[in-house]
Amino acid sequence: MGHSDGRPDGHELDLRAIGDALTGAALTTGRRHRLAERNDAFRDLFGGWEIGAEAADALPGSRYAPLIRALDRAGHLGEPSRADLSLTATGPAAPGNRTSRGCVVTCTPVATGHGPAVLVLATPLPDSSTAPELPAPSPVDEDRARALRRFETLLAASHQVVWKQDLDGELSLLSFTPDDSGGRLWQHESRQAWIEFVHPKDRARLDGEMRTAKNGGSPFTIVVRVREADSPDVYRHVRISAAPVLDGGTVLEWVGTTRDAEEEWRVRTRDRLLARMAQAPTARDLSEAFSVTSAAVVPDLFDALAVFLLRPPGDSAFPSRHAGRYTTAGGRTSVTAPGVPSPPPLPDGFELGPLARQALDEGRTRLLTFPEGRPPGDLVSGLSGTWLERAGATSLALIPVVVDGEPVALASAATCRGNPPPSSADIALLEEVLERMGGPLRRTIEHQSVRATALALQRSLLIPPPTVTGGEVAASYRPASSTAEIGGDWYDALGLSDGALALTIGDIAGHDLVAATAMSQLHGMLRGIIFDRAARQRPSESLSRLDTVAQGLEIAPLVTAVHVVLRRKPSGHWNAVLSNAGHPPPLLIPASAPARYLSTPGGADPPLCVAPGLTRTDWSLELAPGDTLLLYTDGLVEVPGEDIADGLDRLARHTDRASLRALPLAAVIDDLLSRLENQSDDVAIIGFRGT
Repeated sequence: MGHSDGRPDGHELDLRAIGDALTGAALTTGRRHRLAERNDAFRDLFGGWEIGAEAADALPGSRYAPLIRALDRAGHLGEPSRADLSLTATGPAAPGNRTSRGCVVTCTPVATGHGPAVLVLATPLPDSSTAPELPAPSPVDEDRARALRRFETLLAASHQVVWKQDLDGELSLLSFTPDDSGGRLWQHESRQAWIEFVHPKDRARLDGEMRTAKNGGSPFTIVVRVREADSPDVYRHVRISAAPVLDGGTVLEWVGTTRDAEEEWRVRTRDRLLARMAQAPTARDLSEAFSVTSAAVVPDLFDALAVFLLRPPGDSAFPSRHAGRYTTAGGRTSVTAPGVPSPPPLPDGFELGPLARQALDEGRTRLLTFPEGRPPGDLVSGLSGTWLERAGATSLALIPVVVDGEPVALASAATCRGNPPPSSADIALLEEVLERMGGPLRRTIEHQSVRATALALQRSLLIPPPTVTGGEVAASYRPASSTAEIGGDWYDALGLSDGALALTIGDIAGHDLVAATAMSQLHGMLRGIIFDRAARQRPSESLSRLDTVAQGLEIAPLVTAVHVVLRRKPSGHWNAVLSNAGHPPPLLIPASAPARYLSTPGGADPPLCVAPGLTRTDWSLELAPGDTLLLYTDGLVEVPGEDIADGLDRLARHTDRASLRALPLAAVIDDLLSRLENQSDDVAIIGFRGT
């Protein structure tokens, strides 16, 4: 059926009731912006643009080019935009006059029953010097009320609200449907400024967008959380598209649209969190894995997240429950938002509070809400309660982390500084993130178990050095940091039957349980070889025999080692015979001369297990009382990305100090280990000093 004003079939509304009599409102559809609806004020401003006409055809010339660009930006890119025009009023607003006046036009993408569309709002700017006085708005009659209801029906399919806001922050809803969430969010009866209904975490961001839009005169779009009118503790995400109506640099009012964005936010946030969680499979211990988790949800969802590890990974003898109480033998990983105090250190065997134990027993999330900084002392531990008070916490969510039916950790998430408690969507997202941790955590726990076994095996073989008459022996081993593997380095000191002393330092290729097992085999074999023929065998011969056995049994792919035999002379000096199989050179720190490395004449022999039947070499030197011989593995001098020569030079310069030489040998080794930072490899050191 046709319409008297020329509108095509299929459109049953106009926009005459939007705003006051001066605000032009229109709705365009399609890529060429076909005019679907308009009110009287819009017809007065754009008289040549009839219903059904496309923008480029109805508005030719450079005068309207900014509006065409704004329509394209809103319709094609989905971004709100603005145009400043100079128009000639021709309708009833200026009878008998053709007055040029400025006009601000905002174009906002909307979804309607007709599909994607652009809502166009045009506000003429007052010009008291040239424009005649305009008549006051006439009362909204029955026809205009019916037109407004038809417009609301058109926007109802998208749950979208059209509004304007005055400079006092008071909103006027130009269009909404009573049952849509956007309408509920913006209908409040109190006199509070509407910004107070926005979530505290989003207020600064929204205020910043409005300031930028005001200064630049440009529209903006933002997703924020807004409190529901009938649920003071419930917030919902909405997408706001708004623009200032300016007179020069003065804001007259704001116009915009609001639609529900809860599902959109949930999907995008979930994808973002899971993308960050993709880092977790590379974590090599539980603390690192949970640090990734914590950083993914703080501060967006929560203000603080602490993950309590319930037992040492791989230690099946240590129960996560003892006498009905959960303890945190594994420690804690925590992340806090800026301005939130860090949780205090945990004492050994810290016991979780009653609510945490209940969450673990039941295997489900427990949410506790309370007035700001006033947690119930009977439900949380004393240490946690004190921190919740300091942080101004308002809620505490406790989420068990379960792997293969066994609770391995407890995630404790808090909202702080008076922020509202989390929504059910916030908690569901955290639960999903922690559930996705199941696979990485299982691999991490398995890795930690293997690592713990390798470390236990390695340390069982690194026995204290023997006491030596006329000399001092000291040794130490430091495993790599918790994010790296261990298993290949070893040292040994063995007193021989003829009174000699044998020192060995070695490093096996590989850093896992296989390497640790190979190390234990070679360690035992070399001890047997040395002790069996101590008086008749030189170090090079001992290494050659070990090489033959290791290759024959295929024990290891590659081994480096330095083997030294020391015998005391009647003069009190020590004779040292050395053989080096591809290992970093020993360091000699004389009592009264510069430190220097001991290089094999002709260069070090190749490592073990690479050249069958190789004849190995050795050489000798004399150690005076006070001279120190230092054997070490490459972890002491190697830095990833740096030439090992730089590390060797640093070590020599550091040890070439009188203050260091004056220390007992054990203290010298402790000093060298204390210099290591972010250690990426394990380190073994053994030293000898004549006395």
